[in-house]
Amino acid sequence: MKYVLQLSVLFFSVIIHEVAHGYIAYKRGDSTAKQLGRLTLNPLPHIDILGSIVLPLILMISNMPIFGWAKPVPVNPARLYNPKRDMLWVSLSGSMANFALAIAAALGMFLIRNFATSDMPVLIPAYQILQTILIINIVLPVLNLMPIPPLDGSRVIYYLLPTNLAVKYDSISPYGFFIIFALLFTGILWKIISPVIYFLIALLGGGI
Repeated sequence: MKYVLQLSVLFFSVIIHEVAHGYIAYKRGDSTAKQLGRLTLNPLPHIDILGSIVLPLILMISNMPIFGWAKPVPVNPARLYNPKRDMLWVSLSGSMANFALAIAAALGMFLIRNFATSDMPVLIPAYQILQTILIINIVLPVLNLMPIPPLDGSRVIYYLLPTNLAVKYDSISPYGFFIIFALLFTGILWKIISPVIYFLIALLGGGI
């Protein structure tokens, strides 16, 4: 049941992440995601076999922290009003949406802790669900903001760099997934991001 909850929350959270990318792109002039039917919470258009199913299951079986991704929402920078500036917001929007979910979950947990009574047992599973939402929506953005292609953090760095440096930086893109998986399965990735994750979870009152 624990893993069913984690996988359900993870899949919902990565969908919100991708819809946020597409929505901000749409508001800034690029309707590509909308035209392809990706501005929806229907999970079917967002399923990525590797990131939404295979990897989370492998991590679950390996008793490692669960994360994954949905099928990336297509964005055409050339259609944005101000491609360089707008792509920064598009790149950050997914992680901002996840942080917003984490904050909302933290608020719900706070209300339950401080105002729930013993005659409301239904709030115990509700609290567990909210805690799972908080944790996953901290892990996802912290991971995604790492500056390794194709993670969102790399897109932010790319659009902040001068063009010549951005091109050199982008040249590592073909190796990005190899770098991520190597860091993941050696445990180095978790050692890098876990201090930030635990700090933010504690800050929001979602202690684990």
